[in-house]
Amino acid sequence: MAEKLTTYDPAEDLTDDDAIAVFMAQAFETGDAGYVAHALGVVARARGMSEIARETGLSREQLYRSFSESGNPTLRTTLAVMRALGVDMTAKPHIAS
Repeated sequence: MAEKLTTYDPAEDLTDDDAIAVFMAQAFETGDAGYVAHALGVVARARGMSEIARETGLSREQLYRSFSESGNPTLRTTLAVMRALGVDMTAKPHIAS
């Protein structure tokens, strides 16, 4: 009998603010803008894309498109979604190795 595999959706594990904070911190540490945008999309789905759309004034379709793997959200969209999610971005000096 063959094993039935399912697709893992990280949004299912983002059930509280601490899990979201860890998930986003790890995304920011990569320094990969595409990955950070995708991670924000995952968090938005975990929280409810309809709710995020309502809070940001953007359409669900625009949010899904912007934060898909091939999406390229504007800084304005990114900041609006971060604000709606309660996710902050902070700056610190980069220490060269």
